[in-house]
Amino acid sequence: MKTKKIALRKSKKSSTGFTLVELMIVVAIIGILASVAYPSYQNYVRRGAVQEAFGALSDYRVKMEQYYQDYRGYGAAGGVVCANGTGAPAWNTFAPVGAKFTYACALGSATDNQSYTLTATGSNGIAVGNVFTLTSGNIKGTTKFKNQTVTGKACWLARGDEC
Repeated sequence: MKTKKIALRKSKKSSTGFTLVELMIVVAIIGILASVAYPSYQNYVRRGAVQEAFGALSDYRVKMEQYYQDYRGYGAAGGVVCANGTGAPAWNTFAPVGAKFTYACALGSATDNQSYTLTATGSNGIAVGNVFTLTSGNIKGTTKFKNQTVTGKACWLARGDEC
């Protein structure tokens, strides 16, 4: 009986790995995705940071109204600092620990202790470049948002340029 020999052909060994072109395409795709995603992420973080200011200004406003009930004014007559009367509460220099904003309160004028304006100014991280106000008449305002001066907005901007 004859035996057949089967000849095995040696195939070309294929190389493994990626070519430089394939690698550059992947890098380009990742770069494009990052250029779209990072600004969106920054806006998301900023929206979270400005909520601190909104909550703190609202809390300070409630405290100012309580102060008004006790002293019949938002500060001592002839002064410009809020909640500075005799026996003023400890919160009159209000600033939460680790805050991303600095807070200030100013009376309407040296002769008017019947009105005030609260201001939250971004001082840390992503909050820098944002300034929000709240008046004794509960009028909200944004004077600076994302380092851009804002005019004519009677609201607190958190996302875009519309209330």
